Amino acid sequence: MLKSNVVKIVAPIIGIATLACGIAYGSPVALPNPIFDAPLAQTKTMDSIVLAGGCFWGVQAVFQHVKGVTKAVSGYAGGSASTAHYEMVGSGTTGHAEAVQVTFDRSQVTVGQILKVFFSVAHDPTQVNRQGPDHGTQYRSEIFFTPTEQKKIAAAYIEQLMKAKAFPQPIATKVEPLKAFYEAEAYHQNYARLHPDNPYIVINDLPKIQALKNELPQLYVQP
Repeated sequence: MLKSNVVKIVAPIIGIATLACGIAYGSPVALPNPIFDAPLAQTKTMDSIVLAGGCFWGVQAVFQHVKGVTKAVSGYAGGSASTAHYEMVGSGTTGHAEAVQVTFDRSQVTVGQILKVFFSVAHDPTQVNRQGPDHGTQYRSEIFFTPTEQKKIAAAYIEQLMKAKAFPQPIATKVEPLKAFYEAEAYHQNYARLHPDNPYIVINDLPKIQALKNELPQLYVQP
């Protein structure tokens, strides 16, 4: 697995866990709202979707600042229970992706709005089996849907963005049914929130949160 020079420099400072996530943050992309989306629910309605977009530290941190999101949990999706362990997932051979289970209230935020955050500021959806300098299927871009409605909204939004040429390269994001989600080890949970001065978080993840605040202020909240 290739690692960035930044990670190599700061790894001795912030510990071996940093080697999980060597993704350099890119510029946010201004995207249109989804044309096809579910309407806001009239009453509190909880739903969840699992999103993979590189290192789960940053994806979790972004969605912890999204209006209507009640919980964002780092974990693994795409493989079996027996291989849902950080050391094994890091080999890139388990079928798992580092992913985040996003639980949200559909009376406050729609599936389409969640996906707009995912595509615009949480990661780069055009990279195949990587994010930044990190290579491996565990860093792939993927949407794991539960209800069929999520699949339809995700597929329609990807098609909309592709037709609009919103990105200079084709969107590589896969859309697959969620078979199971396995919560990651405790030391991966809330990592950005617990270590805001960590050099890796400062370089890679805080800019994503700031981009959410700047680009999508109507969806930004301070926990």
